Amino acid sequence: MKHATVLVAALFAAPAVADEVQVAVASNFTAPMKQIAAAFETDTGHKAQLAFGGTGKFYAQIRNGAPFEVLLAADDATPARLVTEGAAVAGTGFTYATGRLGLWSAGPGPVDERTLKRGAFGHLAIANPKLAPYGAAAVETLTALKLVDAVQAKLVQAENIAQAHQFVATGNAELGFVALSQVMKDGRIGSGSAWIVPAHLHQPIRQDAVLLEKGKGRPAAEALLKYLRSDKAQAVIKSFGYDR
Repeated sequence: MKHATVLVAALFAAPAVADEVQVAVASNFTAPMKQIAAAFETDTGHKAQLAFGGTGKFYAQIRNGAPFEVLLAADDATPARLVTEGAAVAGTGFTYATGRLGLWSAGPGPVDERTLKRGAFGHLAIANPKLAPYGAAAVETLTALKLVDAVQAKLVQAENIAQAHQFVATGNAELGFVALSQVMKDGRIGSGSAWIVPAHLHQPIRQDAVLLEKGKGRPAAEALLKYLRSDKAQAVIKSFGYDR
């Protein structure tokens, strides 16, 4: 009788029909989303198929009919624009994380604001500020510190924040402005050294999630958006250096 009770409880805990959701995820959110997706599948039975890339490229793909059902953007403007254009569902968008910018070196030496001002480096990587919110935040930071002219000749522009991180990791740039989540795990810098850029030096990097039209009425899509707001998911997000 005890075993039957356990079985009935398990059946009620699982979704009536396990579903799959196609998710477009901003590249800065790669590591935390992999953890969240694994927990999401364990806890709900639903599976999240993840694609990682630049928000700007995802926007173009979604407008051209890509089969994504949920977008986790690197900004709040793109989801709002998709709602306005009828490609996303009104009232479903929310900020799942607020990104933090970091100045990162793959080496062990200390990195801070003075590192930028001294200029003792050959190359400084940033993501394309026209396409990447973290790149725009990097330019705002340099402008606030009155260092744009001083570092202009040393800037190496990456296509997106993932490539900016790669430039530094491979030694093609000594320093780079990256998403803090790319170099932080469990509340600490995983490798190299980093300066967490004070939030007042740039506009907030609000990252919004939204249900896309192709996800309307899909159980897994709606469940994932709900799961992202859970304490369990938010704990993972915070451990990678994001603000709520």
